[in-house]
Amino acid sequence: MTTEAPAPPSSVPESADVAAIVARLRATFATGRTRDVAWRKRQLDAMVRLLTENEPAIATALEQDLGRKPFEAWLADVASTVGEAKDAAKNVGKWTKRKQRLLEFAQLPGRGWVEYEPYGTVLVIGAWNFPFALTLGPAIGAIAAGNTVVLKPSEVAPACSALMAELVPRYLDSDAVAVVEGDGAVSQELIAQGFDKLCFTGGTEIGRRVYEAAAKHLTPVTLELGGKSPVIVAADADIPVAAKRIAWTKLINSGQICIAPDYILADATIRDELVARIGEAVATFEEGSSGKRIVNGRHFDRLTTALAATRGTVAVGGGSDAAAVEIEPTVVVDPALDEPLMTDEIFGPILPIVTVQSLDEAIDFVNARPKPLAAYLFTKSKSVRERVVKEVSSGGMLVNHLLFQFTTAKLPFGGVGPSGTGAYHGKFGFEEFSHRKSVLTKPTRPDLTAIIYPPYTEKAWKLARKLF
Repeated sequence: MTTEAPAPPSSVPESADVAAIVARLRATFATGRTRDVAWRKRQLDAMVRLLTENEPAIATALEQDLGRKPFEAWLADVASTVGEAKDAAKNVGKWTKRKQRLLEFAQLPGRGWVEYEPYGTVLVIGAWNFPFALTLGPAIGAIAAGNTVVLKPSEVAPACSALMAELVPRYLDSDAVAVVEGDGAVSQELIAQGFDKLCFTGGTEIGRRVYEAAAKHLTPVTLELGGKSPVIVAADADIPVAAKRIAWTKLINSGQICIAPDYILADATIRDELVARIGEAVATFEEGSSGKRIVNGRHFDRLTTALAATRGTVAVGGGSDAAAVEIEPTVVVDPALDEPLMTDEIFGPILPIVTVQSLDEAIDFVNARPKPLAAYLFTKSKSVRERVVKEVSSGGMLVNHLLFQFTTAKLPFGGVGPSGTGAYHGKFGFEEFSHRKSVLTKPTRPDLTAIIYPPYTEKAWKLARKLF
């Protein structure tokens, strides 16, 4: 993901306000209210109502900030978040139960289990490209785990941020969940409060700064970053379907998605057909999608500059409109590997296609670069699938489609290396925002550990060796 532009100064609260909000939430946590499973379920049910009852207002805010179409607003920001909240409300009681562990013989008599306890007060710093899914989504795991939560929406999507600030206190416990609006300075002020846990979604460089700032307080951090997510299209792939799915994904939110296909590695034998069919799909899908609008002028300039510098062949699109802040969905074939389109995360509706001669070359290409948040593969072959799954490292992987790994509550979502650390969604989100406390209990009688008390006799040592 890319960095964020500053918000108007009027949206920045005073430092004392930030401290007071955090202190209020910490006081609530100290009462033990959020540890109650029934409270957690009520908040999660309220999250569902917040999203479903206000879907038209959410769609309007997303259209205002990002030019998002209503269907895409529902699909990307509402549906998956509602599904995750429902899943958490249904299962949180089961998730909180103690997980008994079978102890070694030397530890008997005794019992051991994992006790899931909330960290305390959690900070969630959201992203602008999917403001509700990437702010309220992580909050679902934090609430399910029994924490109090500060939500910091992105100021780059001001209408969505303002709507979140309005809706959250109407639906959720305002002494346990609070929204703080503002720019990067506010994020810094929040991090300086020394939260018990922090979740940040954004660009890799900003993520490093967040990590460094949190380290001063030894705050554990979950980072969902980004990177250049590749799509390997093997020689045996179903090209018509692959082209449609790739084009559809790249058009959603104008490609401004952290797990969007950033570039394609196409086998030389199918490259030309793939390019042609992606062009056809773009022409078919473009009218009904939000595939052109760029979030602001700064990102528009960044993308058009990168496109102007390409040494590849522009096979589809290439046009732009500065007044409307729009860029046509664009396919660039075989750009130079040292140009911005291939060195920087694109985060826009531009798709480079690099020709490779073999699957080996494609795997080596991906592995020679920083580990991405997502890796995609199109193939009909189980052997090709298994090679790529085992040999390519990425935060997550999806075969024969794109993006859907984000929308399931049954699998963890997160990065690896420069694409992030930690993972959430469903039970994995509950665990990410919980401290897994080890508990071991032993009886006092009979005192079988007496053999290891001093004085250490030879007989005791021999017996201890057998036991331990």
